[in-house]
Amino acid sequence: MKKLFFMAALCLMGMAAQAQQNLNWGQGPQVASPDVHADKSVTFNLIAPEAQKVQITGDMLPSKKVEFQGNTYDAPGVVDLVKDDKGVWSYTTEPLKPELYTYNMIVDGVKIIDPLNVYNIRDISNLFSVLLVGGDARADLYKVNQVAHGTVSKVWYESPTAGLTRRCTVYTPAGYETSGKDYPVLYLLHGIGGDENAWSELGRAAQILDNLIAQGKAEPMLVVMTNGNISQEACPGETSEGFRVPTMMLPKTMEGSFETAFPDVVKFIEKTYRVKKDKAHRAIAGLSMGGFHSLFISINNPDLFGYIGLFSAAVDQQQADPAGHPEIYADRNAKIDQLFAKQPNLFWIGIGKTDFLIKNNNDLRAYLDSKGHKYTYLETDGGHIWRNWRIYLSEFTPLLFK
Repeated sequence: MKKLFFMAALCLMGMAAQAQQNLNWGQGPQVASPDVHADKSVTFNLIAPEAQKVQITGDMLPSKKVEFQGNTYDAPGVVDLVKDDKGVWSYTTEPLKPELYTYNMIVDGVKIIDPLNVYNIRDISNLFSVLLVGGDARADLYKVNQVAHGTVSKVWYESPTAGLTRRCTVYTPAGYETSGKDYPVLYLLHGIGGDENAWSELGRAAQILDNLIAQGKAEPMLVVMTNGNISQEACPGETSEGFRVPTMMLPKTMEGSFETAFPDVVKFIEKTYRVKKDKAHRAIAGLSMGGFHSLFISINNPDLFGYIGLFSAAVDQQQADPAGHPEIYADRNAKIDQLFAKQPNLFWIGIGKTDFLIKNNNDLRAYLDSKGHKYTYLETDGGHIWRNWRIYLSEFTPLLFK
């Protein structure tokens, strides 16, 4: 018995020591990061008294041009932080436009997330800290506001064509569970290296839909966010493959396999959910690779979707792979003509002025113009970035199912 009491006392002493250690952590400089000021400037802080150089990089800074694989991209700028006599490094921006921003610290050449900011997000194999500067109608769409909220579910389905059990993310609007109504569906596709989490996390799709529906600007709808990498069951780290490193270099991304298997997810949704099962109540849209997929899925199935959205679409970027499904990409223009002959309700194109894919999109538009095919076009500032894709979703969804 004495031995048990002795062991218990040791445990209590250890817990007390750990608590004291945790308390001591709070005795250093008390700073916040990021600290958003009334004028919408933002101060970033890092406690690193031993560091030699600290920088910050993020999309709240002026962009710079970088070359990668023959293409020119807009990359986040980099600025230095200044250290005070307490070992706190700081940088304050100019007043920022309301927006959702992502950033990283760089400490002696090592890129890290902001240790003082608990909010971070993964984009492919990179982690970013995130902040939201509100204050205008568009940026406030990305916030969780006091409105009725939909439900976001991670749902597994069988894809016989792919030979896999796969996962998609499904948004159901507020009231779906109790309304008894049938709803229209938007199939929303991500870009290369992304997955079924991309639109709900980086794209703020649920917040955008909640807010637009609450404002009466968008019809209540399901949004089905698929995994466009047909070789994957689901996003990295949440499959039977375990904790594999995320990568953009995945097999069978743009050689026809995803387009061929896409009807599997449509069949699953229409069997599982209360949805309207006709062309006038189905939409498809996607960014980059997802825009590429949206184009070819729609033109190969001209009776499936009444609404098509191409967000910075990777037009003409298909992979030449005879082991894939090259027939998906054959006779593209003839298939486009067939799609428009069936009078889609909306064909929508959005792209940034400095997007490396703008020439490809302009070539597609030139063909549409030459044939008199009607479409809606939005050109925004900036390049191949999530800031634009959130704008496109915010502009596209109010046009659906009217």
